[in-house]
This record gives sequence, structure tokens and C-alpha cells, in this order.
Amino acid sequence: MRSTLLRWLVRRLLLAVLVLLGAATLAFGAMRLTPGDPVRVMLGGSTPTPDAVAQIRSDMDLDRPLIEQYGNFLGRLLHGDLGTSYQLNDSVGDIIGSQLWPTVQLALAGFLIAIVLALILAVATAGRRPALRRLSSGIELILTSSPSFWVGVLLLTVFSFHLRLFPATGGTSLRGLVLPAVTLSLSMVGVFTQVLREGLERALEEPFVTSSRARGTGETTVRLRHALRHATVALITLSGWVVGALLGGAVVVESVFSRQGLGRTLATAISSRDLNVVTGIVVVSALLFTVINLVVDWLYRVVDPRLKEASW
Repeated sequence: MRSTLLRWLVRRLLLAVLVLLGAATLAFGAMRLTPGDPVRVMLGGSTPTPDAVAQIRSDMDLDRPLIEQYGNFLGRLLHGDLGTSYQLNDSVGDIIGSQLWPTVQLALAGFLIAIVLALILAVATAGRRPALRRLSSGIELILTSSPSFWVGVLLLTVFSFHLRLFPATGGTSLRGLVLPAVTLSLSMVGVFTQVLREGLERALEEPFVTSSRARGTGETTVRLRHALRHATVALITLSGWVVGALLGGAVVVESVFSRQGLGRTLATAISSRDLNVVTGIVVVSALLFTVINLVVDWLYRVVDPRLKEASW
């Protein structure tokens, strides 16, 4: 058992290294191969001297062959050096460290809201009357297909500009987190609810549910205590999509609500061709993605012990 667990862990760690290498390579290539002079874009409308431009090119290795730039880039990554931002004149590591927590707060709050709403909708509609199920499915479809920026603007208009219940932009308090978190969560609610409801409906047809009902167990207890655990296995398989949705949604939500965070920093860095910041955020996001998926992969086997021996 211990040797099989070790082999599983080694395989997952090797896969994580490949994911990080692929993400770093794609970020490096996308920013270097995009048409235009990155130095001129970073400097904006200023007119620096040729010596200043040459110095920046030398500092960023842009005066070297592309393959040498790539080798130096990977070497710095191995030493934990993400470089320096010429736009912000600060270490990329420090910039990411200062912007990481607001994004984590937003992602966790949005995820928790989405899970709570999905649990309520799924438990209330699984195996219920067709009309109720169709109504829930229609709501889920609307939520899933609504763009985050449109939802954010709508929430701002109603709850900030008209009702004045929440700050419009830049709020750092708990009240300032509500609207951005709700905006981020709504696009996930529909998917979560559909997956949970389908899992619940399959679980409610299993023999162990029939036995529980025969022993006089109440319907609410059957759904929450017995069927729901089996339904969450399908939800765990969405972990990769969830991480991508949270990180991608943060870019839009933080921009709409003028919040600090990695998403807004990434959008600004891309528009200004701040190469080191873009590649640094992509690498850190890929690292978070691989770590979370490694943990979720382990939780998948904890929730469903039948998969433990088969998958190690």
C-alpha cells in the first residue's frame, strides 16, 4: 500500500512539473512573439534615449537570441526569481505577494456562495416535480450563460447606485466583498447545481437509499446524510474547471469593481506588455492550479473509498 501510494505521488508530482513547465513556456512565448516592440510598449509615450532603451533590453535579456532568453528565464524560475517589473519598479514576487490575498478572498467567497446556492437548489429539486425541476434548470441556464461583466454592472446599478447598500468600487471591507463575490459565483452556480442534482438523482435510486427509507429515515436525512456524499464525487471532478473559472473570473470581476488583486494586475500587465509580471502571474496561477488539483485528487479518494485501491 505504501509503495503504491508513493508511486501515485511521484506520478502526480511529475505531472505537476510538466504543467508548470508548459504554462511557463506558453507565457514566455506568447509575450515574446507578440508583434511589436515590448520595450516601446512598456515605455508608453515617453521618448527615452537610445542608451536607455538598450539598457532595458539588456536588463530583460531582449538583446539575446530567443533560445538563450528562454534558458535564462527557466534558470531564474528554478531559483525562485520572477524578475522585476519595469512598470511598477518592484520585484514581481513582491507584487504578486501583495495582490494574492485579495484574489484569494474573492475566490473563496465566490466559491462558498456558489456551493451553498447549488446545494440548496440541488437538494430542493432533485427527484421533485418536473415543473419545479424545469424552473430550476431555466434559472441555471440563465446564470451560466450570463457574462460576468454584465452581471457585475447589473448588481452595481441595483445595489450600489440605486439602493446604496454596498460600495460601488474598490471596497476592501466585508461589504465591499459581497457584490464581487456574488458576481463571481453566479456563473458557477448553474454548473454546480446541474452536476449535484444529477448525482443526487442517481444516488437516490441506489439500494442503500431504499434501505434507509425502509428503516423509516426521513427524506431530508436521506438526501443530506446519505445521498449527498455520493453526489459530491461528481462535483469534485470539476476541480480543474473551478480553479480556471475562479482565476479567469477574477480578471473580469476585479476590473469591473476596481478591486486590487492578481486579475486586475494581470490585465494591466498584459496591456502594457510588462513581460515579467505576466509570466510571473501565469506561473504562480499554474502552481496554485496543480497544488489544488493534487489535494482534490486525494480528497476524491477520501470521499469515495472504492476508488482508493483502484487509482493508487
